[in-house]
Amino acid sequence: MNRPELKLATWNIHRAVGRDGRRDLARTAQVIGELAADIVGLQEVDNRIHSRGSDLEALQELTGMAIVAGPTLQRPEGDYGNALLTRLPVLEINRHDISVRKREPRGLLIVDLNWQGERIRVAVTHLGLGLRERRVQIRRLIDCLSQGDKQALILMGDFNEWLFLGSPMRWLHGRFGSSVSPATFPSRFPFLRLDHILSDPPERLTAKKSHNFPLAVTASDHLPLTACYRRS
Repeated sequence: MNRPELKLATWNIHRAVGRDGRRDLARTAQVIGELAADIVGLQEVDNRIHSRGSDLEALQELTGMAIVAGPTLQRPEGDYGNALLTRLPVLEINRHDISVRKREPRGLLIVDLNWQGERIRVAVTHLGLGLRERRVQIRRLIDCLSQGDKQALILMGDFNEWLFLGSPMRWLHGRFGSSVSPATFPSRFPFLRLDHILSDPPERLTAKKSHNFPLAVTASDHLPLTACYRRS
């Protein structure tokens, strides 16, 4: 992959259930194929276990990308949470619990990847619905991402924060620089900026776009968000 930039994407796949009420993992994989991304962060991944394996294994086969699970909830029928799809070699995986009290379990998946000899760190998350909950989670998230050696960093996910100037986003902008994302929710008529891709250093990130192709509009209640990431 000797290219000057990477294509990034993040998408809340809504358990692979579309706006038509139909659960269709093949359709989810087809939209991921449309993105033509090198790295894709996923949220609301309902990883069901069945006779042929698991949904994550099926996604890996359907997309041709390696997959790293970031489960936040374990159930008899399979886990649930975040995941990362990648075409790059995986160097290291870390998972952090950023849950707040009795709210829905939330996690931060951190994966170090090798991009043409450069080590880049990619983090995927899905923050909570409560404002106070998100404030706690953002502090924990920033602390987790500040640990270890300094290296290129990408954060992506569904932040559930619709106030651009709210405290959680201001704290993130203080860490990653100010960056406006296009609206991605709800998928049919998006007006809320819930999904984000951020990077440190911020100037390496360009061309943020919502992927509003017809299949994506139907496949989830969120549109995918894409961006390009340049070499330093």
